[in-house]
Amino acid sequence: MKTAVLTDSTAYIPEDLRNAHHIHMVPLNVIINDESYREEIDIQAGEFYEMMRQSEELPKTSQPSIGYVTEKLEELSRDYDAVVAIHLSSGISGTYQGTVTAGEMVEEIDVYPFDSELSAMMQGFYVLEAAEMADNGATPEQILSRLEEMKQTMRAYFMVDDLTNLYRGGRLSGAQKIFGSLLQVKPVLHFVDTKIVPFEKIRTRKKAVKRILSLFEEDAEKGDTIKASVIHGNCEADAEEIKQDLESRFPNIEITISYFGPVIGTHLGEGALGLGWYKK
Repeated sequence: MKTAVLTDSTAYIPEDLRNAHHIHMVPLNVIINDESYREEIDIQAGEFYEMMRQSEELPKTSQPSIGYVTEKLEELSRDYDAVVAIHLSSGISGTYQGTVTAGEMVEEIDVYPFDSELSAMMQGFYVLEAAEMADNGATPEQILSRLEEMKQTMRAYFMVDDLTNLYRGGRLSGAQKIFGSLLQVKPVLHFVDTKIVPFEKIRTRKKAVKRILSLFEEDAEKGDTIKASVIHGNCEADAEEIKQDLESRFPNIEITISYFGPVIGTHLGEGALGLGWYKK
């Protein structure tokens, strides 16, 4: 059985890396000033943040249409018997459910959807692992079993400079009662049951970053090999500083830098920082 690996653009795996690992992608869309762009195809992160700064309205985002996903699955069916489709959290987007529906409509290929329950490079970690396994002949069932195993140690925390976008976009769960009290702080956020929720209320950006690092250190100090990624919303210098600090202190980690692209950046805003990791 030949198995394809499909993801969506919010994994933010660079095109050359996708091509090298035979990873297929369906893009989500960002709408700025009534113009729709397919992220990672029509628009890249850097130009998006510049356009968002100049726009008076908050950009909107949309998932791939079921028709688009159906066409992609039919295309894959020409070369593959099955596809493992790994998507951003079902609690913040309908992309996962759209693939479930499209998979039921396409008979020529067996579709195995996987809800990452988060996004960005943490989603990408699942994709890269699945692609390596698929290249080595693993079955879809074996791949899904490994992804579920990874999920047990997957951690992700992030902070934003301004909660307004998350709140207005409806992506911050349970925020109505606490939103007013959160406006003046830099809360640490995480995913719980597929939704973005506040983890801790923290007063300053510096302290929020320090708290995220302390959560990482709790796992890194155990000595296990850890794969990690620092993820930034157009603040690469901050991400590089964190990466160098962690590398200098923990020889047991493999750490990269990634980014929040247009769709996730719409909701988190410029200046967001995140750190995700799992036990390898």
